[in-house]
Amino acid sequence: MAKQIIHTDQAPEAIGPYSQAVRAGDTVYLSGQIPLDPASMTLVDGDMEAQVRRVFDNLQAVARAAGGELADVVKLNIYLTDLSHFPLVNELMQAYFTEPYPARAAIGVASLPKGAQVEMDAVLVLGD
Repeated sequence: MAKQIIHTDQAPEAIGPYSQAVRAGDTVYLSGQIPLDPASMTLVDGDMEAQVRRVFDNLQAVARAAGGELADVVKLNIYLTDLSHFPLVNELMQAYFTEPYPARAAIGVASLPKGAQVEMDAVLVLGD
């Protein structure tokens, strides 16, 4: 099965040797997104809500570049440096996703690239 590399200028450039996403068949694997502004490649200013929203916006941009939407996400992984932000992530997730929600994991981690407080990656499945 051939791999198709997905890229968009509407999301941050990869900060290492990886692609923003890779499509294999109808499945698209979205790399982890941290709250980087795609234009400046710096962390967004603001509170945790601003960071979470930027991550969802980045994931949405990559999903669209792959021909999908966040509604096509079947698995979402969330990494937080402080699990006390879990309720906020739940609240904001409802602004980006509708039922049926994707499968999900939320994982507490010691640190993330560039000092981010949140990172998310996803898997989506595209229809015909």
